[in-house]
Amino acid sequence: MPSAKTGRARSGAAPEHWRYAGHLEALEAVPDEAAEAAAVAAVLRDPDPVMAESAVVTHLDRRAVRLLADEAFPGWAQALAAVLAGRAFPERRLREWTLLRAITGGGPWSAAELTAASDWCQRTAARSLTSYEALGLLAGEARTRAVRNAAAQRLRRHRAA
Repeated sequence: MPSAKTGRARSGAAPEHWRYAGHLEALEAVPDEAAEAAAVAAVLRDPDPVMAESAVVTHLDRRAVRLLADEAFPGWAQALAAVLAGRAFPERRLREWTLLRAITGGGPWSAAELTAASDWCQRTAARSLTSYEALGLLAGEARTRAVRNAAAQRLRRHRAA
């Protein structure tokens, strides 16, 4: 129960931390894409937009990892894109997961998209992609030295195998 003086629970956690955890639990429990889109929309109506978007992005990351190689990914991404419209951070994260999906699945993508992607996307790509083309591009043109090195190291390992 929150304290009347501080608005914090006895455990010291702020109410927004409870809501964040509750949002993640609710999003994880949705039974299908339609319910997921409605649940995401409900989370985005939270009075704390930064916390709400953070919860949604955490959820996107968890679901996208599981769906990346699944044929359900495009429908899932399309359903969520409509709900995320106008919310820059979650929209970008979904676009970047869609880019990673295109690279992973052999779909259309461009070097310009990958080099313009966020540091998060480039790090994720360097750690997880198996596309020689994408890894080569990141090894030469990623924004940070850490990503360039990680991509180059993965390329060396693939060539040695």
